Amino acid sequence: MTWLITGGAGYIGAHVARAMTEAGERVVVLDDLSSGVPARLPESTALVRGSVLDRELLDRAFAEHAVTGVVHLAAKKQVGESVEKPLLYYRENVHGLTVLLEAVVAAGIRSFVFSSSAAVYGMPDVDLVTEETPCRPINPYGETKLAGEWLVRATGAAHGISTACLRYFNVAGAARPELADTGVFNIIPMMFDRVTRGERPRIFGDDYATPDGTCVRDYIHIEDLATAHWPPPAGSPSGRAPAT
Repeated sequence: MTWLITGGAGYIGAHVARAMTEAGERVVVLDDLSSGVPARLPESTALVRGSVLDRELLDRAFAEHAVTGVVHLAAKKQVGESVEKPLLYYRENVHGLTVLLEAVVAAGIRSFVFSSSAAVYGMPDVDLVTEETPCRPINPYGETKLAGEWLVRATGAAHGISTACLRYFNVAGAARPELADTGVFNIIPMMFDRVTRGERPRIFGDDYATPDGTCVRDYIHIEDLATAHWPPPAGSPSGRAPAT
């Protein structure tokens, strides 16, 4: 198969691209490079610079690279910005996904993985969140991800496309130094950014049910997340068995 990874030059996307490449898959990346870094990509990976809003570019990329599957990671993802600019987030995350799926259907592609978010749950009052926990997003970002899941599932059902929607939150780590998260919008890069500038890290929240009142968060390592998007076969360079 040949997989197109949208947003594949980003922090998460580049790890997915490398996991799939190491598993022996052919990979092509579509990225507008608004936050992506081309140097993160394996040398064998073709890069198409552009947006999922560009239907002509999508049609051309699917045809030229004989794409048979898509992993969709390209999206705006800053919660605060989504509150300030909801129209931008709905255009990029929902309309962009609509254009992408239209191109997928037209090209006859039968495999589609949507990178969603645990933000679809909002702030559930439960100790353990499961797939059955009601989705009640509390910001436009989470709303666009939930709407994206609906759109992906409906399109898959209508056109015979095999789909998967992956929800996750709080990603950390790096498989290699050059793949590190260079943004300062996630908590760990934010803390290191302040420390390197000789400033104290900022901690938000002091009324949680914890010993010191601060929030306790669970994190998933980026390599595990990449494997979740594409489980490599047993014996691959990653050393992991396929997910079930």
